Amino acid sequence: MDTLTQDRTSAAAPLIGAQLFIRYAYPPNALGYCGPADSDALFEYGAAGVVDPGLAQLARGFAGAWPYLELIAHATGIQDPLDRRVVEAYWVGSSLLDRVGVGEVATSMEDRFRPRIGHAFPHLLDGVLAGGVPHHSFHVFCVYPWVGLLGDDRKAGHALTVLDRCRIRWGRVEALHGDQAVVRSRPLCFDGRRLGFGEPTTETAARSVGGLGYLRDLAVGDWVSLHWDWVCDVLTRGQLNALRHYTLRQLAITNRQAERSGAARALS
Repeated sequence: MDTLTQDRTSAAAPLIGAQLFIRYAYPPNALGYCGPADSDALFEYGAAGVVDPGLAQLARGFAGAWPYLELIAHATGIQDPLDRRVVEAYWVGSSLLDRVGVGEVATSMEDRFRPRIGHAFPHLLDGVLAGGVPHHSFHVFCVYPWVGLLGDDRKAGHALTVLDRCRIRWGRVEALHGDQAVVRSRPLCFDGRRLGFGEPTTETAARSVGGLGYLRDLAVGDWVSLHWDWVCDVLTRGQLNALRHYTLRQLAITNRQAERSGAARALS
């Protein structure tokens, strides 16, 4: 795995939770995958650093992420789902997630997904009982259907790409070129049985558009988080460790479930 060192931490004050939410929610929203239709408004809020009721209303339009924020906030006694601690726990990970009880997660999944996925719901519930917590990786690997498509040779390549881009991944900045950052990270891979990480490779991700963006002080050597084709934030060592921990934890759960499913199919 990558060496977990951080040469520089941002001297800026911690972001307000609503602004942190934008950094992670905007990339898929701009691609039309989730959230309200007005992605330009979301970007403008982020670039301007404004927080007002209009931004909170946009955040509530993310039908995938918002219920997790509500769940984390309610379970931990935090009043505002856009509190920075809640937002960071969902997208990056923190010990706050381990304060959300299994029963609370299961009830939330029951209310949200049983009517929609019917007979597939027990598989989702198994992921909760196996230790799944309300982290974005849980939604990507347990709720979304893409893992189930990895066994189909016709769809496996596309499914793996979606899983890799949709998860919050981490990498280190190697170069900066205008609106783009060259980041070295380890992509998701699948060996036919298990998900894991491949050898480090470089990718080019956006950090701004026409000089307008969120990360004005990004520097070579920074460890960063990425979502789809955007750099989201500079990570402290603690955040980097948390993101790795909760991602690897969910991958272990997903791989165990896949192995059990494979064994069941072989015996049936």
